[in-house]
Amino acid sequence: MMDYKKIAEEIIHHVGGKENVSNLTHCATRLRFNLKDNKKADRSAIEQMTGVVGVTVGGGQYQVIIGSEVRHVYNEIMSLLGNQLEKNNDSNESGEKKSIGARFLDTISSIFTPILPAITASGMIKAVLALLVAFHWVDNTAQAYQIINFMADAGFYFLPILLANSAAKKFGSNPYLAMMVGGILLHPNFVSMVAASIESGEALSLGFLPIYNATYGSSVVPIILSVWFMSYIEKYADRYSPKMIKFFTVPLITILVTGIVSLVVLGPVGYIIGNGIAAGITFLDLHVGWLVPMVIGGVFPLLVLTGTHYGIIPIGANNIMTVGYDAMIGPGNLASNIAQGGASLAVGLKTKDRAIKELAVSAGITAVCGITEPALFGINMRFKTPLYSSMIGGAVGGLFIGLFGVKRYASGSPGLMTLPVYIGEDGFRNLIFACLGAAIAFAVAFVVSFVLYKEKNIEKDTIEELDTLLDDQYTESNPANSISIFSPADGKVIPLTEIKDAAFSSEAIGKGCGIIPENGLFVSPVDGTVEMVFETKHAIGLKSDNGAELLIHVGLDTVKMGGKPFEVFVASGDRVKKGDPLLKADLEMIIDEGYETTTPIIMTNFDAFSTIRTAPKQDILAGKLLLEVGK
Repeated sequence: MMDYKKIAEEIIHHVGGKENVSNLTHCATRLRFNLKDNKKADRSAIEQMTGVVGVTVGGGQYQVIIGSEVRHVYNEIMSLLGNQLEKNNDSNESGEKKSIGARFLDTISSIFTPILPAITASGMIKAVLALLVAFHWVDNTAQAYQIINFMADAGFYFLPILLANSAAKKFGSNPYLAMMVGGILLHPNFVSMVAASIESGEALSLGFLPIYNATYGSSVVPIILSVWFMSYIEKYADRYSPKMIKFFTVPLITILVTGIVSLVVLGPVGYIIGNGIAAGITFLDLHVGWLVPMVIGGVFPLLVLTGTHYGIIPIGANNIMTVGYDAMIGPGNLASNIAQGGASLAVGLKTKDRAIKELAVSAGITAVCGITEPALFGINMRFKTPLYSSMIGGAVGGLFIGLFGVKRYASGSPGLMTLPVYIGEDGFRNLIFACLGAAIAFAVAFVVSFVLYKEKNIEKDTIEELDTLLDDQYTESNPANSISIFSPADGKVIPLTEIKDAAFSSEAIGKGCGIIPENGLFVSPVDGTVEMVFETKHAIGLKSDNGAELLIHVGLDTVKMGGKPFEVFVASGDRVKKGDPLLKADLEMIIDEGYETTTPIIMTNFDAFSTIRTAPKQDILAGKLLLEVGK
């Protein structure tokens, strides 16, 4: 059993301590931090923790992927943080400026993520009811049905109050005052007055201020705008109210001003925006209904990788609440999730590696049920071809779903478990096409992944294997059927997985290892040609005479230093011999400016070879054998 408290303590420590956390929410699998300074977080240390699947940064958030146990870890972290979040927000300090797009995605994600369980509960209850009615097990006129139905509707109708709570926490205002604003928009008397005004034709007004004839049950945009406005009113009221009567004046001024402005201005504006979004989606649905589900089905894994998928989820929720269904976001997401599961399961079927097989099968089953992170980070992104296969399968499945106008009538994590949300007024027809689209996405992704996935005979990097391979202390080349790559610097060898940069540690660029250099001199590891010298002098590309393409990348993120700590001795096109000086780096300057000197040595064309052996984690001298690659 996971020790949630211990994991929580370690995560807080590695994200830079309590003082570095300005906000925290969680979704189905991730802790979603807003950090004052992302550079203070130790990504590598977090990724190596037991109980952590991975780390990704995107949408203005620092996201730690836990899995299904995330809620327990979140509760422990919030308990440990105590009132520190409030203090951090009051200090209003930020170590970095975010772009408008990142701030927008962060805001939307932070507001919607906490309320997803309530929306999911409402959606699943509606789905179960739809299933019972479709099989004629329950009559939709029965009293029992009516009671359960209004229970499900509560999550949607009172959505503005749920959103008010999470929006208040995001905007730094009082959540109870915010929920009161939501109550103002939903009050039965106000709803009755609007209905009477529409029927009689007599406009509503508050004195000389006109009130738009709109009701806000199940609405999204009006309450977010209102709480955002309230956050400023509350701050001004707090600042200028006399201390002795502040307890009374702040809530009085906040609610009175915000309530009036919400009814007169912000509510109508949000109502029009929400209807405008729905009208735009309806237009796309009528004219190019196949396009959006196909695009969503294809690119959704990339959105999940960066955590920005929560930026489009509200669009699907808004569609359901305004037009009664979602024919774009949810259906496309269904195809994507099912495809990811199919691609992962194909790897599980094809691989002979027991550990990979177990992970791929379990992650694939989880993905088709609606939670894709284990498959995405554990298998698909790791081996690349399953990721491409899932994107192809998702796009094809999304295209089918779009062409047949599949609609989702309630929210829920898209997967096999939530297929009943596709049961509509036409009985099982819509559900059947949703199932067919999911089956097509699964089949295409599975077949493409099975064909493309190639099991490399990559043996584990152990000292015993290398001792058997190299009887001369890593100084001589091996036979003609292999390629020897020697160390370009004195230092310590580390596995690629320990490098604190996902582009290298995930093997997205190629295979190899890292060196923590002891001095700044780097020499050629092979006989060959200099293919490229980067303008910022921090990296050199080489091609050996026997075909190995290598990248020596001195330090992490050192491209940002503009070449200051580097002196290069070669140029593109130069011939080099093993041991010829390539460049010299001022390691102290790199460290002083906050960068790491860890140097990845990457074989970028490893796909052209069959095996690779790496020197063990140990000290090494320049010129000693580092990598052995089999043809």
